[in-house]
Amino acid sequence: MTQPFLSIRNLRKAFGAITAVHDVTLDIPKGQFLTFLGPSGSGKSTTLYAIAGFQDPSSGDVQLEGKSLLAIPSHKRKIGMVFQRYTLFPHLTVAENIAFPLRVRRRPEAEVKKKVGDMLALVRLESFAARLPGALSGGQQQRVALARALAYDPPILLMDEPLSALDKKLREEIQAEIRRIHRETGVTILYVTHDQEEALHLSDRIALFRDGRIEQIGTGEDLYLRPATDFVAGFIGNSNFLAAEHLETVGGAATVRLADGSLVSGVNANGSLAPGQKTRLMIRPEALRLDRGPKTVELVVDIIDVAFYGERRRIVARTSTGQEIDIRPTFSATASHDVAPSQRQVFFDPSAAFLFPA
Repeated sequence: MTQPFLSIRNLRKAFGAITAVHDVTLDIPKGQFLTFLGPSGSGKSTTLYAIAGFQDPSSGDVQLEGKSLLAIPSHKRKIGMVFQRYTLFPHLTVAENIAFPLRVRRRPEAEVKKKVGDMLALVRLESFAARLPGALSGGQQQRVALARALAYDPPILLMDEPLSALDKKLREEIQAEIRRIHRETGVTILYVTHDQEEALHLSDRIALFRDGRIEQIGTGEDLYLRPATDFVAGFIGNSNFLAAEHLETVGGAATVRLADGSLVSGVNANGSLAPGQKTRLMIRPEALRLDRGPKTVELVVDIIDVAFYGERRRIVARTSTGQEIDIRPTFSATASHDVAPSQRQVFFDPSAAFLFPA
């Protein structure tokens, strides 16, 4: 069996009576981009800080290529770190900031000069080498912080909410830069965010945290299309949850009765469900459509609002039981006169829906 590059074993961290991380176990292959995703207080940053050496775990181990890091001080772990705040030295130029970790390690000046040039080219800031951080935009400062963290070729780069202080357009631009840099360097990246769109865009794999534990780990597609729990389904992407009574499950396909009395068969069932058990039927907004398909079932709704989102329209509708749901058909499939507020039917394929215990 191949030894994992970075291994987290039964990691636990308690602050007095409060346990922030509960027995997290995780293997990360070399070169992977893994994102720790989750709401505030879910344990993702605490786990990252234990890997960095900023916090000592209460129990468990962090191993790099089979060797424990716990006895190694944080500044000797050879792990790069990028924070939400750029932490650049305001009195040093861009080039001097990037050179700092190399000079601390007493690298030869010729090597420092070459590496700084390489890093400036990597983050596309060659013409900004002589500027002070105060003369840069937020996005440029974050790129300098990224270059500085990579300057001494660390095997692992940790990033803690690095883009949360930037506006949406700038975040998207820097996300593209991070993806490019990851492709070009092959560095192993552990990235912390509470933004699920950012996680889906950047990651090879996502570890979704909840209450100090990993709720599910997999590719973005795994978590979005095959959620293990209703928490995953609700946190990753947008979801509609309809109350339903479970009638039976055969071969993983469930039949349920919705609150309006209609029957739906062929739903993906998560976990063992008893006949008559109260459940929640999850349907993604884009799985709902305004035209009938060969395998679809109908849902009677009142359309109460329509908003234009470029490639999609967002439709807010109310079911016969008074629940509001979100519908997001593609723009090309829906003409404006088709979605005027009115009572009508919407349709979905049961195989695109998931059933969870209530």
